[in-house]
Amino acid sequence: MVERELSDGVRIAQLLASELTGREIGPFDDVTVTDADPEVEATPEGARAYAVTRGGERVADVFVQPERARVELFVGLDAATRAADDADLRARPRASTPPALLVFVENGAHAKRVLDVFEAALAGPGADPNGA
Repeated sequence: MVERELSDGVRIAQLLASELTGREIGPFDDVTVTDADPEVEATPEGARAYAVTRGGERVADVFVQPERARVELFVGLDAATRAADDADLRARPRASTPPALLVFVENGAHAKRVLDVFEAALAGPGADPNGA
């Protein structure tokens, strides 16, 4: 039996949300998915599917495109950049206020790998969105 690779942005984002909320230890113990749009439809530029929060503070947004999801991380950017590189995920900084790291989740297998990026971002320096 040949398994098809999951490459639908909405389904990838749903898988990622499930993975993020299913982990309840370490830096994930207070992570929740908020402001979810259950009717979101993928767009070429990316439609916002949901926010990822920890302790009530937004740490990332997840967007859906037709063939992938995109994570925009706002905390622990240096650690997240190294983790994305280690996980062989395509990532790039976004010069904005606040600065962000864009991580591209191209398929379902990458949804598992991006958890390492979240873990590094949530545990790394600058991970507290309040600057504490």
